[in-house]
Amino acid sequence: MCLTCRRVMPDRRQFFSLWLASIATIAAVGEHPVLAANATTGVTAEEAIERLKSGNEKYVNAPQICAIDLSKQREQVVKAQTPWATILTCSDSRVLPDLVFGGVALGELFIARNAGNIADTDIMGTIEYGAEHLGIPLIVVLGHEACGAVTAACSVVEKHQKFPGSIGAMVDAIVPAAKAVYGKPGDFVDNTVRENAKRAAEKIATHSQIVSHLIHAKKVKVLAARYDLDSGNVEFLT
Repeated sequence: MCLTCRRVMPDRRQFFSLWLASIATIAAVGEHPVLAANATTGVTAEEAIERLKSGNEKYVNAPQICAIDLSKQREQVVKAQTPWATILTCSDSRVLPDLVFGGVALGELFIARNAGNIADTDIMGTIEYGAEHLGIPLIVVLGHEACGAVTAACSVVEKHQKFPGSIGAMVDAIVPAAKAVYGKPGDFVDNTVRENAKRAAEKIATHSQIVSHLIHAKKVKVLAARYDLDSGNVEFLT
């Protein structure tokens, strides 16, 4: 059985000092900094996709072989991380990218999570940091079967249900995806899961100037995917 541990996040002041330095560079030269200066992994986007697919296949077919030596891995990543894929996924406790993609090692996946895998401001900043500063070549938005946040958005569209506090604002971000597929053939919730993941991927690729620049430079790819809770299979949608 694969093991997971709590990740050590970078110091907040260090993160923002690096980020502000990057922004200052952009302002000074009038364009985005060249990725090669910050690249920390030799893995290409295509290789990253294949790693995710083969890892998921292992997770589905032979999960018992995913055991990892965390002690040795901690020693290897203490001074630096070289992640080769960013995964934006739901906070659902049943969806753990490290396990879903084959028990990958510490320092390999840069993971951002919130309910409904929404590309909000904080998530966009996290993804941009990974792409621009860490040189991560692949971004995957991973929706999942029976997502609670998506189900709530569907109930807003179908039953005009309302949710209190910040939950309502969170769900509202998914409502456009639900409206886009309402009445179409198939399961309403699952159709919305797929549409929501695709829309988040499209937003990341087009609304972020940093990611868009790297896509045009053929240094980053953005994909949407769906995780099946029953089978454990990941289906790449784009």
